[in-house]
Amino acid sequence: MNDPLVTRMRGFGTTIFAEMSTLALRTGSINLGQGFPDTDGPAAMLERAVSAIREGANQYPPGPGVPELRQAICAHHKDHYGLFFDPDGEILVTVGATEAVAAAILALCEPGDEVIAFEPYYDSYAASVALAGAVLRPVTLRPVEGRFTFDPAELRAAAGPRTRVVLVNSPHNPTGTVFTRAELDEIALLCQEHDLIAVTDEVYEHLTFDGVEHVPLATLPGMRERTVMTSSAGKTFSVTGWKTGWICGPAELVRAAQTVKQFLTFTAAAPWQLAVAHGLRHELDWVFRLRADLESKRDRLAAGLSAAGFEVYRPAGTYFVQTDIRPLGFTDGLALARELPSLAGVVAVPTQVFYARPERGRHFVRFAFCKRDEVIDEAVSRLARLGALS
Repeated sequence: MNDPLVTRMRGFGTTIFAEMSTLALRTGSINLGQGFPDTDGPAAMLERAVSAIREGANQYPPGPGVPELRQAICAHHKDHYGLFFDPDGEILVTVGATEAVAAAILALCEPGDEVIAFEPYYDSYAASVALAGAVLRPVTLRPVEGRFTFDPAELRAAAGPRTRVVLVNSPHNPTGTVFTRAELDEIALLCQEHDLIAVTDEVYEHLTFDGVEHVPLATLPGMRERTVMTSSAGKTFSVTGWKTGWICGPAELVRAAQTVKQFLTFTAAAPWQLAVAHGLRHELDWVFRLRADLESKRDRLAAGLSAAGFEVYRPAGTYFVQTDIRPLGFTDGLALARELPSLAGVVAVPTQVFYARPERGRHFVRFAFCKRDEVIDEAVSRLARLGALS
Protein backbone atom coordinates (compact mmCIF):
# COMPACT_ATOMS: atom_id res chain seq x y z
CA MET A 1 0.00 0.00 0.00
CA ASN A 2 1.19 3.51 -0.75
CA ASP A 3 1.72 5.86 2.19
CA PRO A 4 -1.82 6.74 3.32
CA LEU A 5 -0.71 9.92 5.06
CA VAL A 6 -1.67 13.12 3.24
CA THR A 7 1.24 14.67 1.38
CA ARG A 8 1.38 17.87 3.40
CA MET A 9 2.10 15.91 6.63
CA ARG A 10 4.64 13.39 5.37
CA GLY A 11 7.63 15.40 6.50
CA PHE A 12 6.66 15.38 10.16
CA GLY A 13 6.58 11.84 11.54
CA THR A 14 7.23 11.27 15.26
CA THR A 15 8.08 14.42 17.19
CA ILE A 16 11.61 14.87 18.45
CA PHE A 17 10.22 15.00 22.00
CA ALA A 18 8.71 11.53 21.71
CA GLU A 19 11.90 10.19 20.11
CA MET A 20 14.21 11.60 22.78
CA SER A 21 11.97 10.67 25.72
CA THR A 22 11.72 7.11 24.38
CA LEU A 23 15.50 7.06 24.06
CA ALA A 24 15.85 8.21 27.66
CA LEU A 25 13.57 5.43 28.90
CA ARG A 26 15.25 2.77 26.78
CA THR A 27 18.76 3.70 27.91
CA GLY A 28 18.03 4.75 31.49
CA SER A 29 19.42 8.20 30.75
CA ILE A 30 18.61 11.44 32.52
CA ASN A 31 16.01 13.23 30.42
CA LEU A 32 16.96 16.89 29.96
CA GLY A 33 15.21 16.88 26.60
CA GLN A 34 11.45 17.25 26.91
CA GLY A 35 10.32 20.30 28.88
CA PHE A 36 8.31 18.91 31.76
CA PRO A 37 9.09 19.38 35.46
CA ASP A 38 9.68 16.45 37.81
CA THR A 39 7.78 18.05 40.69
CA ASP A 40 4.09 18.93 41.04
CA GLY A 41 2.27 22.24 41.11
CA PRO A 42 0.67 23.96 44.13
CA ALA A 43 -1.01 21.48 46.46
CA ALA A 44 -4.22 23.47 46.88
CA MET A 45 -4.69 23.66 43.12
CA LEU A 46 -4.17 19.91 42.77
CA GLU A 47 -6.69 19.33 45.54
CA ARG A 48 -9.18 21.58 43.74
CA ALA A 49 -9.00 19.23 40.75
CA VAL A 50 -9.63 16.23 42.98
CA SER A 51 -12.56 17.91 44.68
CA ALA A 52 -14.01 18.94 41.31
CA ILE A 53 -14.04 15.28 40.24
CA ARG A 54 -15.64 14.22 43.52
CA GLU A 55 -18.21 16.99 43.24
CA GLY A 56 -19.35 15.71 39.85
CA ALA A 57 -17.63 18.00 37.33
CA ASN A 58 -17.16 15.03 35.01
CA GLN A 59 -19.42 15.78 32.05
CA TYR A 60 -19.04 18.14 29.11
CA PRO A 61 -18.37 21.71 30.25
CA PRO A 62 -19.42 24.63 28.01
CA GLY A 63 -17.58 24.76 24.70
CA PRO A 64 -15.92 28.14 25.39
CA GLY A 65 -14.77 26.93 28.81
CA VAL A 66 -16.22 26.96 32.30
CA PRO A 67 -17.25 30.49 33.37
CA GLU A 68 -15.02 30.35 36.47
CA LEU A 69 -11.89 29.92 34.35
CA ARG A 70 -12.84 32.48 31.73
CA GLN A 71 -13.47 35.01 34.49
CA ALA A 72 -10.17 34.16 36.17
CA ILE A 73 -8.29 34.62 32.88
CA CYS A 74 -10.04 37.96 32.42
CA ALA A 75 -8.98 39.12 35.90
CA HIS A 76 -5.42 37.85 35.37
CA HIS A 77 -4.90 39.75 32.13
CA LYS A 78 -6.43 42.92 33.56
CA ASP A 79 -4.30 42.77 36.72
CA HIS A 80 -1.00 41.90 35.05
CA TYR A 81 -1.17 43.58 31.67
CA GLY A 82 -3.96 46.14 31.81
CA LEU A 83 -5.82 44.22 29.09
CA PHE A 84 -9.54 43.60 29.42
CA PHE A 85 -11.10 40.70 27.53
CA ASP A 86 -14.80 39.97 27.83
CA PRO A 87 -15.07 36.48 29.36
CA ASP A 88 -18.24 35.96 27.33
CA GLY A 89 -16.88 36.18 23.80
CA GLU A 90 -13.21 37.19 23.91
CA ILE A 91 -11.81 34.22 25.87
CA LEU A 92 -11.78 30.59 24.71
CA VAL A 93 -10.44 27.67 26.76
CA THR A 94 -8.47 25.11 24.74
CA VAL A 95 -6.70 21.78 25.22
CA GLY A 96 -3.35 23.39 25.86
CA ALA A 97 -1.64 26.17 23.95
CA THR A 98 -0.77 23.74 21.16
CA GLU A 99 -4.44 23.44 20.28
CA ALA A 100 -4.89 27.18 20.73
CA VAL A 101 -2.22 27.97 18.15
CA ALA A 102 -3.43 25.25 15.78
CA ALA A 103 -7.04 26.39 15.97
CA ALA A 104 -6.01 29.98 15.29
CA ILE A 105 -3.86 29.07 12.28
CA LEU A 106 -6.52 26.76 10.84
CA ALA A 107 -9.20 29.38 11.34
CA LEU A 108 -7.30 32.33 9.90
CA CYS A 109 -5.28 30.93 7.00
CA GLU A 110 -6.52 29.90 3.56
CA PRO A 111 -4.44 27.51 1.43
CA GLY A 112 -1.51 29.45 0.01
CA ASP A 113 -1.54 32.12 2.72
CA GLU A 114 1.78 32.75 4.44
CA VAL A 115 2.70 32.62 8.11
CA ILE A 116 5.84 34.32 9.40
CA ALA A 117 7.47 32.51 12.33
CA PHE A 118 10.77 32.99 14.11
CA GLU A 119 13.07 29.99 13.77
CA PRO A 120 13.98 27.94 15.69
CA TYR A 121 10.33 27.36 16.54
CA TYR A 122 8.26 24.85 18.49
CA ASP A 123 7.64 21.98 16.10
CA SER A 124 3.83 22.14 16.19
CA TYR A 125 3.90 25.52 14.43
CA ALA A 126 5.11 24.08 11.15
CA ALA A 127 2.62 21.22 11.41
CA SER A 128 -0.30 23.60 12.02
CA VAL A 129 0.72 25.71 9.03
CA ALA A 130 0.97 22.59 6.86
CA LEU A 131 -2.45 21.35 8.01
CA ALA A 132 -3.92 24.69 6.94
CA GLY A 133 -2.32 24.37 3.52
CA ALA A 134 -0.46 27.59 4.25
CA VAL A 135 3.21 28.42 3.69
CA LEU A 136 5.73 29.03 6.49
CA ARG A 137 8.07 31.99 6.07
CA PRO A 138 10.86 31.68 8.66
CA VAL A 139 12.81 34.59 10.13
CA THR A 140 15.96 33.33 11.80
CA LEU A 141 16.97 34.24 15.35
CA ARG A 142 20.75 34.45 15.68
CA PRO A 143 22.98 35.01 18.71
CA VAL A 144 24.10 38.60 19.15
CA GLU A 145 26.00 39.57 22.30
CA GLY A 146 24.87 36.46 24.13
CA ARG A 147 21.14 36.43 23.23
CA PHE A 148 19.15 35.41 20.19
CA THR A 149 17.49 38.14 18.15
CA PHE A 150 16.31 38.85 14.61
CA ASP A 151 17.33 41.27 11.90
CA PRO A 152 14.46 43.76 11.36
CA ALA A 153 15.31 43.90 7.66
CA GLU A 154 14.85 40.13 7.37
CA LEU A 155 11.51 40.40 9.16
CA ARG A 156 10.31 43.08 6.74
CA ALA A 157 11.55 41.08 3.75
CA ALA A 158 9.54 38.04 4.87
CA ALA A 159 6.21 39.84 4.44
CA GLY A 160 4.50 39.66 1.08
CA PRO A 161 1.06 39.96 -0.54
CA ARG A 162 -0.03 36.51 0.75
CA THR A 163 1.18 37.02 4.33
CA ARG A 164 -1.69 36.59 6.75
CA VAL A 165 -0.23 35.85 10.21
CA VAL A 166 2.88 36.54 12.26
CA LEU A 167 3.43 33.83 14.87
CA VAL A 168 5.30 35.21 17.90
CA ASN A 169 6.61 33.10 20.78
CA SER A 170 8.01 35.09 23.70
CA PRO A 171 9.49 34.06 26.08
CA HIS A 172 10.94 31.99 23.28
CA ASN A 173 11.40 28.23 23.15
CA PRO A 174 14.07 26.99 22.48
CA THR A 175 16.43 29.99 22.65
CA GLY A 176 15.26 31.49 25.97
CA THR A 177 14.99 34.96 24.43
CA VAL A 178 12.39 37.37 25.79
CA PHE A 179 11.64 39.90 23.09
CA THR A 180 12.44 43.47 24.05
CA ARG A 181 10.08 46.38 23.59
CA ALA A 182 12.13 47.47 20.57
CA GLU A 183 11.80 44.02 18.97
CA LEU A 184 8.06 43.96 19.66
CA ASP A 185 7.75 47.44 18.12
CA GLU A 186 9.24 46.06 14.89
CA ILE A 187 6.73 43.21 14.85
CA ALA A 188 3.82 45.55 15.62
CA LEU A 189 4.87 47.94 12.86
CA LEU A 190 4.99 45.11 10.35
CA CYS A 191 1.53 43.89 11.39
CA GLN A 192 0.02 47.33 11.02
CA GLU A 193 1.72 48.17 7.72
CA HIS A 194 0.65 44.88 6.11
CA ASP A 195 -2.67 44.41 7.94
CA LEU A 196 -1.51 41.16 9.55
CA ILE A 197 -2.85 39.19 12.49
CA ALA A 198 -0.43 38.29 15.28
CA VAL A 199 -0.81 34.92 16.99
CA THR A 200 1.23 34.93 20.19
CA ASP A 201 2.38 31.93 22.21
CA GLU A 202 3.02 33.17 25.75
CA VAL A 203 3.10 29.93 27.75
CA TYR A 204 6.25 31.03 29.61
CA GLU A 205 4.80 34.46 30.41
CA HIS A 206 5.57 34.21 34.15
CA LEU A 207 8.87 32.33 33.85
CA THR A 208 11.37 35.11 33.16
CA PHE A 209 14.62 35.75 35.02
CA ASP A 210 17.02 38.47 36.11
CA GLY A 211 14.21 41.00 36.35
CA VAL A 212 13.42 40.73 32.63
CA GLU A 213 9.80 41.71 31.92
CA HIS A 214 7.50 39.85 29.58
CA VAL A 215 5.55 42.38 27.51
CA PRO A 216 2.55 40.96 25.62
CA LEU A 217 2.41 42.15 22.02
CA ALA A 218 -1.28 42.97 22.50
CA THR A 219 -0.36 45.76 24.95
CA LEU A 220 1.36 47.77 22.21
CA PRO A 221 -0.62 50.57 20.54
CA GLY A 222 -2.85 49.28 17.76
CA MET A 223 -2.20 45.60 18.52
CA ARG A 224 -5.02 44.44 20.79
CA GLU A 225 -7.46 44.45 17.90
CA ARG A 226 -5.20 42.30 15.69
CA THR A 227 -3.67 39.88 18.22
CA VAL A 228 -4.72 36.37 19.21
CA MET A 229 -3.04 35.74 22.58
CA THR A 230 -2.49 32.12 23.62
CA SER A 231 -1.14 30.70 26.85
CA SER A 232 -1.70 27.80 29.22
CA ALA A 233 -1.48 26.58 32.79
CA GLY A 234 1.01 23.81 32.08
CA LYS A 235 4.27 25.73 32.45
CA THR A 236 2.99 28.38 34.85
CA PHE A 237 1.76 25.86 37.43
CA SER A 238 3.94 22.81 36.60
CA VAL A 239 0.95 20.77 35.38
CA THR A 240 1.93 20.09 31.77
CA GLY A 241 -0.22 16.95 31.68
CA TRP A 242 -3.42 18.91 32.31
CA LYS A 243 -3.35 20.45 28.82
CA THR A 244 -5.44 23.47 29.78
CA GLY A 245 -4.84 26.56 27.65
CA TRP A 246 -6.67 29.58 26.35
CA ILE A 247 -7.09 32.15 23.63
CA CYS A 248 -7.78 35.83 24.28
CA GLY A 249 -8.51 38.37 21.57
CA PRO A 250 -11.10 40.37 19.69
CA ALA A 251 -14.47 38.62 19.52
CA GLU A 252 -14.33 38.02 15.76
CA LEU A 253 -10.90 36.35 15.95
CA VAL A 254 -11.83 34.25 18.98
CA ARG A 255 -15.08 33.23 17.29
CA ALA A 256 -13.12 32.11 14.22
CA ALA A 257 -10.79 29.98 16.36
CA GLN A 258 -13.74 28.51 18.27
CA THR A 259 -15.40 27.50 15.01
CA VAL A 260 -12.38 25.28 14.33
CA LYS A 261 -11.71 24.23 17.92
CA GLN A 262 -15.22 22.84 18.41
CA PHE A 263 -14.49 20.23 15.73
CA LEU A 264 -11.05 19.34 17.13
CA THR A 265 -11.78 18.62 20.80
CA PHE A 266 -15.09 20.44 21.37
CA THR A 267 -14.14 21.30 24.94
CA ALA A 268 -11.43 20.84 27.59
CA ALA A 269 -11.66 18.74 30.77
CA ALA A 270 -13.80 20.43 33.43
CA PRO A 271 -11.88 19.43 36.61
CA TRP A 272 -8.63 20.92 35.32
CA GLN A 273 -10.41 24.10 34.27
CA LEU A 274 -11.84 24.61 37.75
CA ALA A 275 -8.45 23.93 39.31
CA VAL A 276 -6.67 26.35 36.98
CA ALA A 277 -9.24 29.02 37.83
CA HIS A 278 -8.24 28.55 41.46
CA GLY A 279 -4.57 28.75 40.47
CA LEU A 280 -4.90 32.01 38.57
CA ARG A 281 -6.77 33.61 41.46
CA HIS A 282 -4.84 32.23 44.43
CA GLU A 283 -1.50 30.63 43.50
CA LEU A 284 0.57 33.28 41.73
CA ASP A 285 2.76 33.72 44.81
CA TRP A 286 3.63 30.05 44.34
CA VAL A 287 4.46 30.83 40.70
CA PHE A 288 6.79 33.65 41.70
CA ARG A 289 8.64 31.27 44.04
CA LEU A 290 8.84 28.79 41.17
CA ARG A 291 10.37 31.47 38.97
CA ALA A 292 13.10 32.17 41.55
CA ASP A 293 13.75 28.44 41.88
CA LEU A 294 14.00 28.02 38.10
CA GLU A 295 16.43 30.93 37.88
CA SER A 296 18.67 29.09 40.34
CA LYS A 297 18.33 25.86 38.37
CA ARG A 298 19.18 27.71 35.17
CA ASP A 299 22.38 28.98 36.74
CA ARG A 300 23.18 25.51 38.09
CA LEU A 301 22.83 23.83 34.71
CA ALA A 302 24.46 26.65 32.73
CA ALA A 303 27.54 26.55 34.94
CA GLY A 304 27.80 22.78 34.58
CA LEU A 305 27.39 22.90 30.81
CA SER A 306 30.07 25.59 30.54
CA ALA A 307 32.42 23.51 32.67
CA ALA A 308 31.76 20.52 30.40
CA GLY A 309 32.87 22.58 27.40
CA PHE A 310 29.64 23.76 25.80
CA GLU A 311 29.18 27.36 24.73
CA VAL A 312 26.13 28.39 26.75
CA TYR A 313 23.55 31.06 25.93
CA ARG A 314 22.05 32.29 29.19
CA PRO A 315 18.24 32.33 28.77
CA ALA A 316 16.10 35.22 30.02
CA GLY A 317 13.07 32.93 30.29
CA THR A 318 11.53 29.47 29.68
CA TYR A 319 12.78 26.05 30.86
CA PHE A 320 15.72 25.76 28.46
CA VAL A 321 19.40 26.45 27.96
CA GLN A 322 20.59 26.66 24.37
CA THR A 323 24.16 25.47 23.76
CA ASP A 324 26.67 25.44 20.91
CA ILE A 325 28.38 22.04 20.66
CA ARG A 326 31.29 23.04 18.42
CA PRO A 327 33.74 23.87 21.25
CA LEU A 328 33.51 20.16 22.17
CA GLY A 329 34.41 19.12 18.63
CA PHE A 330 30.89 18.14 17.54
CA THR A 331 29.12 19.67 14.56
CA ASP A 332 25.83 17.77 14.21
CA GLY A 333 23.39 18.21 17.08
CA LEU A 334 21.03 15.46 15.94
CA ALA A 335 23.83 12.93 15.76
CA LEU A 336 25.14 14.02 19.15
CA ALA A 337 21.68 13.85 20.75
CA ARG A 338 21.30 10.26 19.57
CA GLU A 339 24.77 9.35 20.86
CA LEU A 340 24.60 11.30 24.12
CA PRO A 341 22.98 8.46 26.11
CA SER A 342 25.91 6.17 25.36
CA LEU A 343 28.49 8.94 25.72
CA ALA A 344 27.17 10.47 28.94
CA GLY A 345 23.86 8.92 30.01
CA VAL A 346 21.94 12.13 29.30
CA VAL A 347 19.26 13.02 26.75
CA ALA A 348 18.92 16.48 25.17
CA VAL A 349 17.08 17.84 22.15
CA PRO A 350 18.84 18.86 18.92
CA THR A 351 17.74 22.35 18.01
CA GLN A 352 18.15 21.86 14.25
CA VAL A 353 14.76 20.09 14.09
CA PHE A 354 13.11 23.42 14.98
CA TYR A 355 14.40 25.15 11.82
CA ALA A 356 12.89 25.26 8.35
CA ARG A 357 16.52 25.24 7.24
CA PRO A 358 18.15 22.75 9.65
CA GLU A 359 21.68 23.68 8.63
CA ARG A 360 21.24 27.00 10.44
CA GLY A 361 20.82 25.24 13.77
CA ARG A 362 22.90 22.12 13.26
CA HIS A 363 25.40 23.06 15.95
CA PHE A 364 22.88 23.83 18.72
CA VAL A 365 21.51 21.48 21.39
CA ARG A 366 18.86 22.36 23.99
CA PHE A 367 18.86 21.22 27.61
CA ALA A 368 15.92 21.56 30.05
CA PHE A 369 16.55 22.76 33.61
CA CYS A 370 13.03 22.27 35.03
CA LYS A 371 14.30 19.34 37.09
CA ARG A 372 15.24 18.70 40.71
CA ASP A 373 18.68 19.99 41.72
CA GLU A 374 20.05 16.51 42.32
CA VAL A 375 18.97 15.46 38.81
CA ILE A 376 20.71 18.49 37.29
CA ASP A 377 23.86 17.82 39.34
CA GLU A 378 24.00 14.18 38.25
CA ALA A 379 23.46 15.17 34.61
CA VAL A 380 26.24 17.74 34.80
CA SER A 381 28.57 15.17 36.37
CA ARG A 382 27.88 12.80 33.50
CA LEU A 383 28.25 15.45 30.81
CA ALA A 384 31.71 16.28 32.13
CA ARG A 385 32.83 13.09 30.37
CA LEU A 386 32.43 14.84 27.02
CA GLY A 387 35.43 17.05 27.69
CA ALA A 388 37.68 14.00 27.64
CA LEU A 389 36.42 13.16 24.15
CA SER A 390 37.24 16.52 22.59
